Amino acid sequence: MSLPAVASTAAASTFLSSANPRRSSFATRIPAPLRRSLPCRLLSSSSSPHSSLAPVSAVASQAAAGEAASRKKLLIFDAEEDLASELAKRAAELSARFAAERGAFTVVLSGGSLVKALRKLAEPPYLEAVDWSRWHVFWVDERVVPKDHADSNYKLASDGFLSKVPIPAGQVYAINDTLSAEGAAEDYEARLRKLVKDGVIGMSPVTGFPKFDLMLMGMGPDGHVASLFPGHPVVNENQKWVTFVKDSPKPPPERITFTLPVINSSAYIALVVTGAGKAGAVHKALSEEENTSDLLPVEMVSLHDGELTWFTDKPALSMLSSM
Repeated sequence: MSLPAVASTAAASTFLSSANPRRSSFATRIPAPLRRSLPCRLLSSSSSPHSSLAPVSAVASQAAAGEAASRKKLLIFDAEEDLASELAKRAAELSARFAAERGAFTVVLSGGSLVKALRKLAEPPYLEAVDWSRWHVFWVDERVVPKDHADSNYKLASDGFLSKVPIPAGQVYAINDTLSAEGAAEDYEARLRKLVKDGVIGMSPVTGFPKFDLMLMGMGPDGHVASLFPGHPVVNENQKWVTFVKDSPKPPPERITFTLPVINSSAYIALVVTGAGKAGAVHKALSEEENTSDLLPVEMVSLHDGELTWFTDKPALSMLSSM
């Protein structure tokens, strides 16, 4: 079944390059004329209903010669409703593409407000149009609590999204909540390795780490992604696929998390970051100031061979003078 086009009337689309593999830089990588023109390219919620974002392929064709294999885009929305609509459209397009190419679509979820942003996928036309039987769902991080606990990312996703779409139960990969943090991380990695062997999850020929089709992530006000917190030793883990945290600065203290090499091996990442409360971390991650010391985890998200898209709004960018 073909998917109908969904117009986005409240976003500006800008390519971000990735010359620095350790930092997701923004303003320093965008030509000055484009930076100056960006504010006037913002489309308000009252824009013409025929206004829409260019398809990824169309935007990519406009990129300068020599654009790195890793691509970054910034989408700025006036309204959260428009963000959710565009996120659903992108996810559905990727689902159709990977299901056709690979016979499976591997999706990685996180917690927080990200799940709410997925709600449009559980509504027409996507509820009927998406081939949910191809979806395999994972978590980029999870709290080591029972699955029915209020702090569980699994419960959050199940209540807000998974219970509303017909993904086969055997293709939703929650952690084993009967194990310790260390045991749960080892078990989750073992299950991922089996799925790679079975051909469900791809492998990156560039990094040698698993390559998930789509990661859907948020960012904390401190710039953390997954359960990778600023200054924590697990940020530097570069051998394991999944590791554990027993002293998270944000409760609950025990968690498991994908490592940065796994995150950075993804084919696509949608990074949903909205609200003035995130403006400080966004400023550090995307400002013109070049500072390679004390990098926030979000600054270390830089795909080796894929596309990273920021789904954001003007309050989150409020501290960026160039915006």
